[in-house]
Amino acid sequence: MTKENAMTRRVTTTAVVLGILVGSAAAVGASTAPEQQANTAQAQRTGTDQKETLEITFTSDPNPPKTGENTFDVSIKGSDGNPMTDADVSLTFYMAAMPEMNMPEMRNRVALKHRAKGQYRGTGNVMMAGRWDVTVVVKKGDKEIGSQKFTVTAK
Repeated sequence: MTKENAMTRRVTTTAVVLGILVGSAAAVGASTAPEQQANTAQAQRTGTDQKETLEITFTSDPNPPKTGENTFDVSIKGSDGNPMTDADVSLTFYMAAMPEMNMPEMRNRVALKHRAKGQYRGTGNVMMAGRWDVTVVVKKGDKEIGSQKFTVTAK
């Protein structure tokens, strides 16, 4: 596969968040778009005396993700536009229960490792085809400083 094809396959949807308070994963406005776009969102964090906006971008390879093992990339930038290099980043994949099909809810957590310049990568399994909610959680130490929900449809 050429580098050009890999980049084309890795992008999916766009989401914009107007604000997220610490400990909240409430997203405002998410849309599924053609496979030519990346999942990008802004998460806002507030504290007693500080306010920071994180830009979170999520992509998968292949795109859309497939049943089985996939590679996931997340890019994190702080409010100053600089890459965040010292965070703990994880993804949680969630699919609601489908009682009519006798299927319980499904969850899968994927830890990502920092590669360089605010880029985090990890591999994980998507358990079945269909619509998944993917929540990116960004922590420093034990404190969550931002999160963002994306939607993907696995093939």
